[in-house]
Amino acid sequence: MRILNDTITNEELILIAKNCFGDMVKAVVDVDREIVAIDAELHSDLEALCIENGSEQNCLWGINYYPEMDGEDFIEFDSMINLRPSQGNFNRSVNDEIIRKKIVEISDKWIKRD
Repeated sequence: MRILNDTITNEELILIAKNCFGDMVKAVVDVDREIVAIDAELHSDLEALCIENGSEQNCLWGINYYPEMDGEDFIEFDSMINLRPSQGNFNRSVNDEIIRKKIVEISDKWIKRD
């Protein structure tokens, strides 16, 4: 479990996936600070790590990376931590298209996919 402080390659992400879920890596993205935490069994553990390191909970969104998938299939916007009625998010997905776009941009900044 770690917050990325350097970019990683897609190949590194594939190895992380194989060591835990096989084809998927859980991640939490801070859309305000533009950071990504990866590699835990639960999104809530990554959320706690980010909060311990200065993130605000309302800026954190849980996603899953599928490093062997292409295009839009690379990111799945699904996590229990995304259930936020107070922010108008009433399910496990990330409903706001602006936030989704920001998550993709931040992911592209940290994960180099060729």
